[in-house]
Amino acid sequence: MKLGVLKEQGIHRVAFIPSAAKKLKALDLELYFEADAGLKSSIEDQEYLDQGWEKKERSWILSQSDILATVKPLEAEELNQLKSGSVYISMMKPYENSPVSQQVKGMDIKAFSMDMIPRSTLAQSVDILSSMASLAGYKAVILAAERLPKIFPMMMTAAGTIRPTKVLILGAGVAGLQAIATARRLGAIVEVFDVRPAVKEEVQSLGAKFVEVEGAQDSKDAGGYAIEQTEEYKQKQAKLIQERAAKSDIIITTAQLRGKPAPLLIQKDTLDRMKQGSVVIDLAASSGGNCAMTEDQKTVHYKGVQIIGNSELADDMPNVSSELFSNNMVNYLKFLIKDGSLDLQNEITSNSLIN
Repeated sequence: MKLGVLKEQGIHRVAFIPSAAKKLKALDLELYFEADAGLKSSIEDQEYLDQGWEKKERSWILSQSDILATVKPLEAEELNQLKSGSVYISMMKPYENSPVSQQVKGMDIKAFSMDMIPRSTLAQSVDILSSMASLAGYKAVILAAERLPKIFPMMMTAAGTIRPTKVLILGAGVAGLQAIATARRLGAIVEVFDVRPAVKEEVQSLGAKFVEVEGAQDSKDAGGYAIEQTEEYKQKQAKLIQERAAKSDIIITTAQLRGKPAPLLIQKDTLDRMKQGSVVIDLAASSGGNCAMTEDQKTVHYKGVQIIGNSELADDMPNVSSELFSNNMVNYLKFLIKDGSLDLQNEITSNSLIN
């Protein structure tokens, strides 16, 4: 079977890095790549060639690949060029009824969406969402540190003592936990909200304070995702968040609801109470944002507060994010390909198959 890798449009990552070749060839795959496929990830064509990949034109890869994987879904015109009976793997968000997921359902291909993989122990090695979220959580803190007009750690100097930065993190999923760890390493005081009481121990183990709101609905059967809460709970939550936000220098929001708009956690009146120079990093921007003033892929200045909306911070570190994405994809193909045929029975492939 022929496996193709394309130069991604509009992003910096690439689906497979050159060193994946050995494991891919063990699956009896022939490897092909488009010129400059990895250039934005600081990977030159020669690295692919040295690992046994063969360079082909984009149109050839689209029409001749038996298996094609992309980070960002293809546009409609290029989807129509895929080989009949081929396998296409990407992040297609079928739970949002995205255009690409609807289009592939009417095509003569097998389409797999990596964002449908179950959040289980077995699936950890293929969990691309977690891989990218971990990088985004790290980058969110670094970005906030760059924009904040003060330093993170407490510093004692002859001229006086500088107080440490206070960071408020909303959501203790993969991105939130990595943000906690990064902020703590830089010396910040960190407080964390999450609707799932089960994450309290993890938050505390990283040296942060878990701010608990009583009355949260049980989310243990939600597959690791947060669930919609009652109006009474939301009112309690909003009051506590406003109190903590007024004392914070940085807020990092990560809360998302699968297939629904992100919950609104930072209202305008909360922003009104925040300090001049404060920074909000909204990682839920692509699904509406957790902050009332968030605009996706933009920085908004509101009464001295910077609100940065970006759900794709992993793409700002394309070399390492491509490496993790590639590793996840290789592991996924090990589940998918058994003795030269497609295995559609295991929980990984059956849950991610959308056509």
